[in-house]
Amino acid sequence: MAQDPATFAKQVELMSTGKGFIAALDQSGGSTPKALLQYGVKEDEYDGEEAMFAEIHAMRSRIIMAPEFTSEKVLGAILFERTMRGTIDGKPVTTVLWEERGVIPFLKIDKGLEAKENGVQLMKPIPGLTELLADARGFGVFGTKERSVIHEADSTGIAAVIAQQFELGREVCAAGLVPIIEPEIDIHSPTKGEAEVMLRDEIARHLDTLKADEKVMLKLTIPNEDGFYDSLAEHPNVVRVVALSGGHSTDEACEKLARQPKMIASFSRALAEGLSKGMSDEAFNAALGVNIDKIYKASI
Repeated sequence: MAQDPATFAKQVELMSTGKGFIAALDQSGGSTPKALLQYGVKEDEYDGEEAMFAEIHAMRSRIIMAPEFTSEKVLGAILFERTMRGTIDGKPVTTVLWEERGVIPFLKIDKGLEAKENGVQLMKPIPGLTELLADARGFGVFGTKERSVIHEADSTGIAAVIAQQFELGREVCAAGLVPIIEPEIDIHSPTKGEAEVMLRDEIARHLDTLKADEKVMLKLTIPNEDGFYDSLAEHPNVVRVVALSGGHSTDEACEKLARQPKMIASFSRALAEGLSKGMSDEAFNAALGVNIDKIYKASI
């Protein structure tokens, strides 16, 4: 299902103006055991990496095929690379998302974080990036997601994070995809407010260097001050600003997000809160529906 220009243009419009949120289904190797434990699957219930990934794929497939998981409330879904290459009922996951659910597929491309330096963690190198982006286009993926973490209000560190993010973002744009630039600020940072000022100003400076056709999205920690990132959302190169839940509970994250007029959700753990492998399909779909509804209402 290679991406065609008409579909891409339709997806840009939907992502820019649509009502709803982005589901983050992109837990990778390091975070998968934790996500499975939340889902009621203990580490002694699977043997080895392949079995672990089979369990998480089954969970993600169950979420994607749930009745409430459609474009009425879910605009997009961020996938782990193995999920992008996987299938649901014999069809590529990306095909099921877009053609059957109306949900725009994204791909997580970062390979984890470097050690902390200057109060931040930069992204590790991404080997095989050119081939991965070409494959993503071939699967009909719309955009990518790449995460760094800011722990302290350190101007040197934050400048390095944003420089790296935009350098990678330009490569993604050149491959015909839309990058979700994600410089997460740790919600427990004692200097979170000061870091937000530095981050906003640094992002704004880099946005002004983009060409007209280089469109990006931003995934940011919900700010202390309501509407703090509105000016970024209004920039002509920004398709959408989305929020990460950052460790907040679903209710906490939704309450904070509802006060941000120009941010929509891109939640992972909050989306799957309360779901369990042992649930009947009826109970699972009902619980997921409640979470989707909460996140949707907070996003609009």
